[in-house]
Amino acid sequence: MEDNSQKNNPLHGLTLEKIVTQLVDSIGWDELGKQVNINCFTINPSIQSSLKFLRKTPWAREKVESFYLYLKRKKLLKD
Repeated sequence: MEDNSQKNNPLHGLTLEKIVTQLVDSIGWDELGKQVNINCFTINPSIQSSLKFLRKTPWAREKVESFYLYLKRKKLLKD
């Protein structure tokens, strides 16, 4: 039996690290910090420090995931 509970979830199978890395590769830290105003993106940003913060802070993670999905819909992300 196949599990279809995540069938319609566009984030299914994506790690937070993959999302943040793809955002940084596509738009850079400066633009990411402007669009998602979170200190981990604006003050001495790094993938590891951002992941540490986002994993502990659900509201921030939701903002990043929403922004990622927005850019994906607009086809503004590099693959």
